[in-house]
Amino acid sequence: MAAQDRDDEGLGHQHPVDPERVAAARRRQLSVDDASRLTALLGLLADPVRVRILYALDSVEELCVGDLVMALNSTQDAVGYGLRMLRTAGLVTNRRAGRTVYYRLADEFPEPLREHCLRRLVQLTRRRDGEELVTDD
Repeated sequence: MAAQDRDDEGLGHQHPVDPERVAAARRRQLSVDDASRLTALLGLLADPVRVRILYALDSVEELCVGDLVMALNSTQDAVGYGLRMLRTAGLVTNRRAGRTVYYRLADEFPEPLREHCLRRLVQLTRRRDGEELVTDD
């Protein structure tokens, strides 16, 4: 039996069921390299401190490390490491004013990521957990 036309054990019917959709999914599939890059980037968002840094910087134009530490109620080491990781990934940029370094979201930071990952997904998880929905609107 060909790989494109097979009876999957236990399902009781031939595959593909919908060859056009299978072909469309294959055409739009991420390459292995792009999938690896995407998962590495999303892995950066898997850290609560880094996500909170992004959320804080999305809320205000820029903050220095000390002010981020205070805003997040975190440690300077955790915030500094998070900023270093985010800056290396190109998600945040910095500028120096004397001895103070200010951080902000990179100009190229995608607005849909800000809207959907930083706001909407949090709202969805709150609904799932039964918490009252809090919006900034």
